[in-house]
Amino acid sequence: MSGRPALTAAAQALVWLSVPLLYAQGRGVRGRVPRLPEAAAERTGAAAGPAGAGAEPLRLLVLGESTAAGVGVDSHRDGLAGGLAAELAARTGRAVTWSVLARSGATAADSVRLLLPPASAGERPDLVLLAHGVNDLLRLTPLRRFERALTELARGLRAAHGPVPLVYTLMPPMRRFPTLPEPLRSVLGLRADALDLAIARVAARLPAARAAPTPAAGPDATAFFAADGFHPGPTGYHHWAAALAGPATELLGAGAVADSGR
Repeated sequence: MSGRPALTAAAQALVWLSVPLLYAQGRGVRGRVPRLPEAAAERTGAAAGPAGAGAEPLRLLVLGESTAAGVGVDSHRDGLAGGLAAELAARTGRAVTWSVLARSGATAADSVRLLLPPASAGERPDLVLLAHGVNDLLRLTPLRRFERALTELARGLRAAHGPVPLVYTLMPPMRRFPTLPEPLRSVLGLRADALDLAIARVAARLPAARAAPTPAAGPDATAFFAADGFHPGPTGYHHWAAALAGPATELLGAGAVADSGR
């Protein structure tokens, strides 16, 4: 572990030295990759609990960038919100209502400015999933600015709703993105490692917060991704929701939701 900060610094230096090449390759990718829309269905929904369960439903809020917005699937029921709600309902034995506040292309700072106000004014959630990082990676947001924005989201949500549990998603498997050529793929992977450390630092400083991994794409990456080779498809979101459900259930079971009657 003692060599990791030095390795990270060297890797980030490589990222910055590679910026001209990354810019050229990135323009080529943008020119040939289809631009997929956000999920078109309603941004609220519910996953049923066991028949006859009397507890009040848990409330899940999903807030963030294009993956939170369901880019890659037609309906949020097949995205992070619906998938995680279904997993939580199965694991907790309670119905779960879900809502989405998200914008494709948003950085963490964009979410502070555009999404935090409506999230703070809305109904109190029992759990918030925060999905950020890819746009900050692509725009080379300084790590301290990224951490500050993630922290501001937590503070704003908790100022409005009390000690709501938070799950931060770690970075997706950039090194497995089919649409990214080398060396762009590997260099973005190095930058993603640095953002992962930043997300983990933020979560570690906060009570009732977790940084949860995104599953690897697997040997057949095409099964994980949507048609653009950049966002998850239904299979990718399904696996991602299942990976998030463990940390989310632990938070809910740790006393963050003390009673079902509110």
